[in-house]
Amino acid sequence: MSSVQETLRAAIRNIPDYPKPGVMFRDITTLLGNPQAFRRAIDELVHPFAGTKIDKIAGIEARGFILGGAMAHQMSAGFIPIRKKGKLPHDTVRIAYSLEYGVDEMEMHRDAVQPGEKVILVDDLIATGGTAEGATKLLRQMGAEIVAACFVIDLPELGGRKKLEDLGVKVQTLIEFEGH
Repeated sequence: MSSVQETLRAAIRNIPDYPKPGVMFRDITTLLGNPQAFRRAIDELVHPFAGTKIDKIAGIEARGFILGGAMAHQMSAGFIPIRKKGKLPHDTVRIAYSLEYGVDEMEMHRDAVQPGEKVILVDDLIATGGTAEGATKLLRQMGAEIVAACFVIDLPELGGRKKLEDLGVKVQTLIEFEGH
């Protein structure tokens, strides 16, 4: 394990049986509160794209907003919030996506991305991939070119990374945890 992975892993709080029994919740709020770990995570997320023209960073509500805002700042890119339905004040486009137990909807402003713009999608964690898949489809529906999807944490047993890769999306993660 690299020193980056050790630093990030040590900064993440593990909460057993949340939100339900049998789930180990990977809480990045402790990473966000640690200036060195937070800086390291953002640096590692943007590093692979040094020298690449990125127009926008799209962050998935809610932790993707924090990571995406920092990435957008560092990359001199714009930021696109992708939110749960009913939270954005202007003309929106919406897509339904699968959750572990059901379906929900997310949306973004119709004018948030222009056709052909290069976009990186970001969230804190990829598990089953339903939310990231929905966000990818929503961005592509509006003509965005998805350069990559970035996550601090991957839970590979749940298959989300493969789901995105099957859509032709390059996936970058910083650390992996076993289980749910």
